[in-house]
Amino acid sequence: MITGHTRVVGILADPVAHVRTPEIMNAYFAAHGIDAVIVPLHVDGAGLASALAAARHLKNLAGLIVTVPHKSSVVGLCDEVRGEARIVGAANAIRRTEHGQLICDMFDGKGFVGGLMTQGISPEGRRVLLLGAGGAASAIAVSLAGQGVAALTIANRTREKARALAARVATAFPSCQVADGAPDPAGHDLVVNATSLGLRSDDPLPLDPALLRPDMTVAEVIMRPERTALIEAAESKGARVHLGRHMLDAQIRLLAGFLGVAPEGADFGNQAGRNS
Repeated sequence: MITGHTRVVGILADPVAHVRTPEIMNAYFAAHGIDAVIVPLHVDGAGLASALAAARHLKNLAGLIVTVPHKSSVVGLCDEVRGEARIVGAANAIRRTEHGQLICDMFDGKGFVGGLMTQGISPEGRRVLLLGAGGAASAIAVSLAGQGVAALTIANRTREKARALAARVATAFPSCQVADGAPDPAGHDLVVNATSLGLRSDDPLPLDPALLRPDMTVAEVIMRPERTALIEAAESKGARVHLGRHMLDAQIRLLAGFLGVAPEGADFGNQAGRNS
């Protein structure tokens, strides 16, 4: 039930119809008696600064979840940048303080690694091919390096972005063997698609599926469609697949705490995943 006391969370995206966060996070709120609601907000790049300026004045707004294509752009529009957002230069959550200040942080990487762990997939010691170098990919790269992957290859359409991300990760985690490279899974045992390829039915695959092998794990960050063309192709090759929804399931508790609608660090379990 929404009342005048209900805390409001928005999710900024362009487009917004594909996002799964509202249904999963609202189910989480309901299951745990949290008086909050999350609603999708379709905002394009031209309107982003105005939308955040307006958010400062919405006193019952707890904050905003941020997704494609705004994760990098919001950083320069916030008053304070915390945690992994400082390293990667992108954020996926903004908390509005009582006085209208905007504080951002990044939870994609922690959510992705948390999702792997809930499915019994430990990143430690793995050789990882990461497809993409945008906001989500950058956060995932940082979290994977922090979890002790043996090697990390970053492949991106714009090679300079992949090279820059590899340099940032190498500086933060000197013991991790990290480099930019081609989207070739040979020599890797974990392949992560952190691009937007797969959102639309006519998108090309982010790599040649003929190169996939049964001893690989192929992971998605895309949540809708749940079974992307890459997931279908990987399964047809006998590879283990890891769905994008696991990342969101693992992020829910972290996001609720950061936004202040639930006690930070509270452990309600994976109710969101059970309800999805």
